[in-house]
Amino acid sequence: MIIGLFTPQKSLYRPVVAALADQFGPVDYISRWLSFDYTDYYQAEMGQPLFRRLCSFQQLIAQEQLPQIKLFTNELELEWARAGRRRINLDPGYLLPSRFVLATGKNFAHRIYIGESIYADLTLLYEKNRFHSLPWTYPDYADPGLQAVLEQIRANYMDAIAVHRAGGRRG
Repeated sequence: MIIGLFTPQKSLYRPVVAALADQFGPVDYISRWLSFDYTDYYQAEMGQPLFRRLCSFQQLIAQEQLPQIKLFTNELELEWARAGRRRINLDPGYLLPSRFVLATGKNFAHRIYIGESIYADLTLLYEKNRFHSLPWTYPDYADPGLQAVLEQIRANYMDAIAVHRAGGRRG
C-alpha cells in the first residue's frame, strides 16, 4: 500500500503519518518532499504552495481492502480539517508488479467501481523497466520525479517478494 499525502502545512505530515501507521502498521518508505504545482484545483480549499510526499507500508494488503482504506483516509482528512476545509489530502493506492492503482470517490469513464462509493483509478502501468502514464493519469503522477519514487518503492516490493518466495532468506 502506498499513500500520497499533500498539504500546505508540512508540520501536519508527522502526526498524520503516525495515525496512518497506527491503522496500517509500520511505514516502509517515505519520499522526500515533492513539488505539487500541477493544478490550482485545491488552492481555494487548502491554499498554496502544496507539498507532497509518498509513503509505503510494510504490511501487504489485499486489493479488495482499498475501499475501506479510502474511507479511513477520508475520515482522517476530516479529522484534521479546520472550518470545513481540508488541510491534508490523502490518496491511498496499491502497487503491483504491473501497475499502480489509486482509490477515489470521483466516478469517471475509466474508473471501476469497487464498492462503498469508491472507484479504482488505473494510474500507471509498469512496462519495460519503468512506469508509463495513461491519458488520464494525474499530472503529478505523470511527473518523472514522482515516478522515480514509485520505481524505488516497487524495487523494494519486488525484493520483499523474492525474499518471501525464498522462505525468508536473502540471497
